[in-house]
Amino acid sequence: MNHAWLAGIARRRSIATLLLLASLAVSLVSGGVHAQAPADALPSWNDGVPKQAIQQFVEATTSIGGANFVPPEERIATFDQDGTLWVEQPMYTQVLYCFDRLAELAKLKPELWQIEPFKTVLSGDRAAIVKLSLPELDKVLVVTLTGMTVEDFRGEVRDWLARAKDPRWKRPYTDLAYQPMKELLAYLRTNGFKTYIVTGGGQDFVRVYAEAVYGIPPEQVVGTATGVTYSYDGLGNPILTKDPKLLLNDNAAGKPEGIHFLIGRRPYAAFGNSTGDRQMLEYTAAGQGLRLSMLLFHDDGQREYAYGPAQGLSDTKVGTFTQDLYDDAMKKGWTIVSMKADWKRIFAFE
Repeated sequence: MNHAWLAGIARRRSIATLLLLASLAVSLVSGGVHAQAPADALPSWNDGVPKQAIQQFVEATTSIGGANFVPPEERIATFDQDGTLWVEQPMYTQVLYCFDRLAELAKLKPELWQIEPFKTVLSGDRAAIVKLSLPELDKVLVVTLTGMTVEDFRGEVRDWLARAKDPRWKRPYTDLAYQPMKELLAYLRTNGFKTYIVTGGGQDFVRVYAEAVYGIPPEQVVGTATGVTYSYDGLGNPILTKDPKLLLNDNAAGKPEGIHFLIGRRPYAAFGNSTGDRQMLEYTAAGQGLRLSMLLFHDDGQREYAYGPAQGLSDTKVGTFTQDLYDDAMKKGWTIVSMKADWKRIFAFE
């Protein structure tokens, strides 16, 4: 056999293969075949400072060998819920649930109609309800959120969410999650971040729907928590009953405390929208390496709501964003997201 002849054929084939590959490469560059550009992971965000800050943060913290690379196990991102992930105006969704739940309890306990603050809530007088103090509202929450097994509570919340609708949009409250934030959650998870909800709302309440709405499992929800008691039902089955004993007030300073207690790692990114989130963003920003602290500013009264009182917007007890917080965020280099300027759309159904 002529081995030299075979070797010559092999060389000619190798050269031909190289020429073909080179031809394809030229074709790609010249436009003969167009390479597909990577899809925009944040399509509901306008191209502005916040979107760029998010993309640059993710690229920097996930680039192996880079100065700001963060190992996957340390990639923690925390999100407030009310006003950050979904609508909080004119009243927190959980409080609305409690008001409806109180009406059901009053059928079994008519005496509630004669006792304040229950009497005011049951009257339906919105002007009077708005004037209730936080301690008075806490009494309503205690009566409506405790005294039942955790399974019964979950069932009641699921049933309520299935039938209750927001009066403005006439849609289930779970439809009022912000599409840009859902995209952000997915974008972070795609890049190895573990996403947590850290909310002043009830931990058990949010855990009912967090996975279906945000893709966040119940074990990654940190919220205001009450105690539970282990006992047995009439058939001897073990149960947990919700008690009126506060274990964690997960608001303001309670947020970094809850993060330490239940997560055990300082976040690399934190997202909020009110004074109740300041400490969580401070705690995040104080860590070593590149960190991202971001505040959502509700300044779109047409598509959603406009409130502050920062930047001259109306004051509110629900999701207060003071001028002091606004100025402090600017001074510290935190990113402020303008709902009006930075979001192409707000809800998935738009």
